[in-house]
Amino acid sequence: MRKDVLILLGVAALVIVAAFVGSSYYQRSLEKERQPSPAVNSALVREDSPTLGAADAKVTLVEFVDPECESCAAFGPVIKKLLGEYDGKLRFVLRYMPLHPNSVPAGNFMEAAGEHGKFWQAQDILFQRQGEWGERHGAPASAPKPDVPALFEKYAVDLGLDVESVKAAINQNKYGSKFERDRRDGQTLGVRQTPTIFVNGRRLTRLTENDLKALIEDELKK
Repeated sequence: MRKDVLILLGVAALVIVAAFVGSSYYQRSLEKERQPSPAVNSALVREDSPTLGAADAKVTLVEFVDPECESCAAFGPVIKKLLGEYDGKLRFVLRYMPLHPNSVPAGNFMEAAGEHGKFWQAQDILFQRQGEWGERHGAPASAPKPDVPALFEKYAVDLGLDVESVKAAINQNKYGSKFERDRRDGQTLGVRQTPTIFVNGRRLTRLTENDLKALIEDELKK
C-alpha cells in the first residue's frame, strides 16, 4: 500500500475519532444545560412553601406569584386544571415574588389563612376579587383607592377565619421574612416578573397552557 494512501487513512481515522468525541461532548453539554444546578434546586423549593399534589410526583411545577398580579390571577385556573389532569404526577409549589403595592398584605392574609387550613381558599378569594383591592393597570390617578384592610377583614369573615389574627398578621407583616427570602431566591433564578414558572427546574418561556403542558409531558417521558 502506498505511503500517501496510509496517510489519508490515518487522517480519516483521526477525523472520525474527533467527530465522535465532539458529538459526545456536545450531548453532555446539552444534558448539563437541561439540568438545574444544585444551587438552583435549593432556590426553587423551600420546606415551608405551600404545595398541592402528591409529594412524590414525578414533575414539580414551581410558580413565583404576586397575589396582586393580574396575569397570576388569570393563569391560576390553568394551574388548578392541570393538577386535576395530572393527578398524582404533578406537584405544585407556590413561591412569592411581591412586586405590587398591596402584595405583602395579601401574602400575609394568605399565610394567616393557612394557619387555619384555608391557604388555597384565601388565594382563590384574592384572585377572584382582585378587582376590588388590587392596583389596576390603566386606572386614572383620580380613581378612589380601595380600603384594602377593610376588604381583607371582609374576606376573612367570608372564609370563617379569626379576623383579629388576620389583622395582626397584616399589621405586623408577620411573614415578611418569608416573602423576602422568596424574593431573593427568585432573583437568584432570574425571576423579574410574575408569574414565572419552572417545571422540574426548566423555565417556561411562553405563558400558555399548551406550552406548559408540553413541558410537563416532556418531563414525564424522562
